[in-house]
Amino acid sequence: MVFVDANVLYSRVLRDYLLYAADEEVIAVAWSAAVLEETVEHLIENVAAFIAESGARLIDAMNGAFPYAEVEVAPEHLEAVASFLLPDEGDRHVLAAAIAAEATVLCTANTRDFPAAVVAALGLEVMTPDALLSALVTEFPSQMLTVHATSVERLRGATDESTIAALQRAGAPTAAALVAGLLNNHE
Repeated sequence: MVFVDANVLYSRVLRDYLLYAADEEVIAVAWSAAVLEETVEHLIENVAAFIAESGARLIDAMNGAFPYAEVEVAPEHLEAVASFLLPDEGDRHVLAAAIAAEATVLCTANTRDFPAAVVAALGLEVMTPDALLSALVTEFPSQMLTVHATSVERLRGATDESTIAALQRAGAPTAAALVAGLLNNHE
């Protein structure tokens, strides 16, 4: 189970790749209501055409496509992470939600806010989106080709090249190079 942080869901291309990978059943994904709210809040703040109604549609679409992905953080999950020192107290809810999801991987671009000793004690592995997607492309090449094709197909005007470039810009250069290699070998 992969718990996905808001900073990953914020990026359309990263979100698409992870959700389509879940569609292909190479991973299972989870998030919390707080993570979704944080994602939408940042999209509204930073993307001109993104408004509250867009956020509601995004949340409905994600929860509709993955009805078991949203986990509820209970008091015992918060208690399980209460004693750990974190660089950013605002990330405590992310750890609690990852525990609620029974995740083995926490996918975040913010790895420095999740100290290795803390996540190891909780039985989690922290992976950047680049590391996770690179591992998936390496381990599941045919499914990830389908993920890429779906990403291109579902974004109006997208091409293989523009989608790979978007993946690079989103902080996943290794995964982008691996996908490009798959496409070259697939032709």
